Amino acid sequence: MKSIETTVAMPISEAEAAVRAALAEQGFGVLTEIDVAATIKNKLGIDRAPMKILGACNPSLAHRALEADSSVALLMPCNVVLEEIEGGTHVAAADPFDLLQGPACDVVGEEASIKINAAMDSLSQ
Repeated sequence: MKSIETTVAMPISEAEAAVRAALAEQGFGVLTEIDVAATIKNKLGIDRAPMKILGACNPSLAHRALEADSSVALLMPCNVVLEEIEGGTHVAAADPFDLLQGPACDVVGEEASIKINAAMDSLSQ
């Protein structure tokens, strides 16, 4: 699976705020969030580096994709993963164009990919 990625030189808490703002600029809201490290610690008692999964959705693109093919719901929301690494935070999202294949979804997938890329690019500036 292709992904859209960047690394930012900031702690995960600051990176999360920046990612949320960058996504909002592209019309995405965060519907869900999973604190992976906290869940693993609570369920298994294992410590790991901080990691969060943000479930992002652009309502207009989601509606268009669902109208074209309702099975797209299996891929929603778009997961954006933040993982603390040495010296900063790695941010990655699955490339919507790679996920949304077929003539009915190509245009929406391309638009979503452009918007996710724009959000990631803005983090690097």
